[in-house]
Amino acid sequence: MTPRTRRDAPWLALALLLCVATVGFIDRIIVNVLVEPIKDEFGLSDTQVSLMGAAFALLNVIFGIIAARFAERVVRVNLIAFGTFAWSVATGICGIATSWVQLLVARMGVGLAESIGLAGNQSVLSDYFPARRRGLAISILLLSPPLGALIGFVGGGLVAQELGWRATFIVAAIPGILIAAAVWLFVAEPTRGRHDTESADDLPSFRDVLVRFWRVRSARQLVIGGALAAMFAFALNYFFTSMLMRRFGLPIGEAAIYAGLIASIPALFSVVFCGWLGDRIGPRSPAAYALIPGIFLAIGGPLLAFGLTRDSLEMLLAFVALASFFNLGFLGITYAAIQNLMHPRMRATASALLNGIYSFAGALGPFLVGMLSDRLALVYDPGRGLAYALAIAAMLCIWSALHYGLAARHLPKDLEGRL
Repeated sequence: MTPRTRRDAPWLALALLLCVATVGFIDRIIVNVLVEPIKDEFGLSDTQVSLMGAAFALLNVIFGIIAARFAERVVRVNLIAFGTFAWSVATGICGIATSWVQLLVARMGVGLAESIGLAGNQSVLSDYFPARRRGLAISILLLSPPLGALIGFVGGGLVAQELGWRATFIVAAIPGILIAAAVWLFVAEPTRGRHDTESADDLPSFRDVLVRFWRVRSARQLVIGGALAAMFAFALNYFFTSMLMRRFGLPIGEAAIYAGLIASIPALFSVVFCGWLGDRIGPRSPAAYALIPGIFLAIGGPLLAFGLTRDSLEMLLAFVALASFFNLGFLGITYAAIQNLMHPRMRATASALLNGIYSFAGALGPFLVGMLSDRLALVYDPGRGLAYALAIAAMLCIWSALHYGLAARHLPKDLEGRL
């Protein structure tokens, strides 16, 4: 049954899907704020506690592809509403886990449900907005990580400080249930491919999607570059609050506020700016969709490495905040470029593949940094060891920038006739 209240309104759809993605990011990263209390309660090492990211990513990656293939066939809006409701419930269940294993299983449930709820959102927006406006639209959608970081870190830190880590999970579950109802009631399913020249009648196979990713050289390089940037971004988000608590002796509430503000405010500007700039320059010079994030990452990586090794809290926060402006701008513009390179009925699958790769990178990054931190803590104190581990990982941004540079060489040909 389709509610009569649904409207074919692009900006309403964008606003509500931004809310969906923001709640999803909050529920994904809320554990980052809670690393220290969870670690203390269950007696875990940095390597062990980083496995919460792997638990989330495991089913998120596997079922993300399945959900995306399903989204190519059904009403995507219904899938988004159901998935949002389901992962919110799973987040609440994390708050009542009585053992480390139960918490890992609950996090797997959040990852599974998010794979369902987020599979079709970029595909829906690509059918609401034409190619020349997708860079800005999808960049606005990708404001969800910085917004989610701001709300998750600041709000989560304050709730954790006052009520404990279990209550934090339960409180985080409530908004998603309400937003799922709003999507179900008010967002209409757009006609597939209505802004594209390619026919949206035939459904390409999953193999066709993989072949397109592999044969379109710019897409291949964008995926690699984005994955490397995401690997470090997730590692920094995962451990930054803990690093401030260990190194400077800050309480969890204060450390979470600093982490939330630094992970969000600079990125709110850079994500939209990169998307706007890409749409402004892209029709004349399509290489801009890769050059812009590549240049930003090449600047941001060294700034972060320098900032993370400062002994002054003020200098560390200032340099990390500045670097965050450069390091998170890649998000929206990368997804927009991938969507423009895909067939209309490949977009949900392409988005899920990229989400899956980012989820895997988001699990691998914290795990590797956690292992390195455990080893460096034997040489330095735990706070300094974690800071140095993050500084070493920041060099992934330079590696990422090289792949964006390679993508820029091929984008003009690959995007010919699509902008």
